[in-house]
Amino acid sequence: MTDLNTLIDGIVSAGRRPLNQAFGIPMGAYDSRELFDLEVEHIFRPNWVMIGRADQVSEPNSYVSFDLAGEPLLMTRDSEGELHVFSRLCPHRGMELVEGSGKAKTLVCPYHIWSFDLGGRCKHAPYMDGNEAFRPAEQGLRKVRFEEWYGFVFVNLDGKASSLAGQYADFGRAVAPWKTEEMEVVIDLQWDCDFNWKVMIENWMESYHHMGIHHDTLQVTMPARTTWTDPEHPHFIRCHLPFRPELAEEMAEIASGAKPWTGFKPVEGLPLDRQTEWGLYLGYPCFMFLTMRDRVLWYRLEPISAGRCRLSTMTLITKEAHEDASFAEVIEAETKMLADFHAQDMQVNEAVQTGLKSAHVVRGRLSHLEEPVWLIRRYVAARAEGRHPERAA
Repeated sequence: MTDLNTLIDGIVSAGRRPLNQAFGIPMGAYDSRELFDLEVEHIFRPNWVMIGRADQVSEPNSYVSFDLAGEPLLMTRDSEGELHVFSRLCPHRGMELVEGSGKAKTLVCPYHIWSFDLGGRCKHAPYMDGNEAFRPAEQGLRKVRFEEWYGFVFVNLDGKASSLAGQYADFGRAVAPWKTEEMEVVIDLQWDCDFNWKVMIENWMESYHHMGIHHDTLQVTMPARTTWTDPEHPHFIRCHLPFRPELAEEMAEIASGAKPWTGFKPVEGLPLDRQTEWGLYLGYPCFMFLTMRDRVLWYRLEPISAGRCRLSTMTLITKEAHEDASFAEVIEAETKMLADFHAQDMQVNEAVQTGLKSAHVVRGRLSHLEEPVWLIRRYVAARAEGRHPERAA
């Protein structure tokens, strides 16, 4: 416990420093099993964590399984069309009911053949009539608190968090023009990652590295030096990645109809200033979200251990873009581009995780362009103290 307490003290003290004096948190924050267990209890269980999209169970009697912080979860849509999230464990002896996704009128436990409908009600439990205390109505699947937000489904494992709609109100207003609840997933890439979950979100949120690993792609269109970050918010980070002036002018011509668009068909009704930048967001603790003129990217991150996480990288487009004549050609090119782009970040993240184990690694100073990294570390420090960051003036 002494080592863990020292580690927490180092995280908290780093979080209290202003940006112009900021340096890294202790290296042990990225590989300590004890700290990871603490993060599960203080970050992932008490807060809202995104597990997926409601349209993954778009039809009645459909289900899809997820895992979060060691909890096997099940999202279902019952025969009446109502959405639910349950524990995936049979309430009899704790056996997992199903894996993956599918459709079924009843879910049957393979251990003792107890069965449940997609609304979680126990429908059949053989040979339980000898137990006088047994009541089928009391043996349903255990409910998990959830909220739907613009088509995304978030869960709160301990059931005590304040409303997600309230926490993400400002976030929601910023991304509302994209109407993501009406968009469709067209690209889904899966990654098994040998690095800490914080390495992933720190890399995702800072654009300082455009000059390095993305020097021939993102740096060309959105130079690192022109990116900027909104003032601190208790529940999310918002960054602005403006296009270089020549590209912004081209986007304005496309928006006016003077030039044909490239990529997917653009989202209708977006203000011009939203079309000439990428909007980069992190909904604490790990909901990664990116707005573009023609799509939305979102990442689902599942922390597994101190040194491992699982990542899903998804692309959303409008139904109109999906039905466009050029869709098949565009989707092939965009899938390859995204896979190559993400592979660069995976390579960097794995190298960072390896480097953090060295006896010679130091707690480096941060650039002002790494403000999002500073904010993430302030969030982790605040949660270690049982609070959320303060909203900046």
